[in-house]
Amino acid sequence: MPFQNLLVQDVGAVRRITLNRPEKLNALNRETLGDLHVAFTEAGTDVAVRAVILTGAGGKAFVAGADIAEMAALTPVQARDFSHHGQALMLKIERLGKPVIAMINGFALGGGMELAMACHLRFASETAKLGQPEVNLGLIPGFGGTQRLLRLAGRSPTLELCLLGQPIDATRALALNLLHRVFPADALERETLVVAEQLAAAAPQALRGVLDAVLIGGEAALDVALDFETQAFAVVFSTEDCKEGTSAFLARRRPVFTGR
Repeated sequence: MPFQNLLVQDVGAVRRITLNRPEKLNALNRETLGDLHVAFTEAGTDVAVRAVILTGAGGKAFVAGADIAEMAALTPVQARDFSHHGQALMLKIERLGKPVIAMINGFALGGGMELAMACHLRFASETAKLGQPEVNLGLIPGFGGTQRLLRLAGRSPTLELCLLGQPIDATRALALNLLHRVFPADALERETLVVAEQLAAAAPQALRGVLDAVLIGGEAALDVALDFETQAFAVVFSTEDCKEGTSAFLARRRPVFTGR
């Protein structure tokens, strides 16, 4: 379906979702959050889509944060609902069951950093800046930022970023495990697509098994998490793709995975 604030394009089995509010540095307003909810629902249910790239238009920002002009007019009850709506989107992306790559081509601040952290892989240009500057507005992160940042980088960096509200560059973000790879700006799109196509060629149920085991099982106690992994292993073992993968390995040929 057409979107007001998004561009959606398929490149083979890779779906590219681009936030398209460059005049607002792709800031997240309620309409954009709604568009993203629909876009990721469609990506999750479309069997032809095996991997997703999420990025921002305009070259200056991935997402520079929430739309402050809109947010400033909210009542406390509306602000609570806005936070819940954003958190639900982040959880939807995280639990999509298909790999999502954040291609960070500029500022990823506030809600933009929270959006990036909900993605499974985060690739950035050397010029990218990441941060949680909400304290400078008299606020705290509201789209899951305190919790995902804590889980990704640990307590000390989380307190630093959220208390000081100062952005960090891509090199530091990589060292803090907030990014997976950093590329020159002119190579970011090409390198991200290479990885996305690699993921799209993999066995979809195996990818989902990894995502579920790490993201869901990883939140449980070890014995429960190990049992979760065993159940996921058994399910994936029963797929036609598993048979194809093992047969291809033994025959020394490249496997062709169908998602069954």
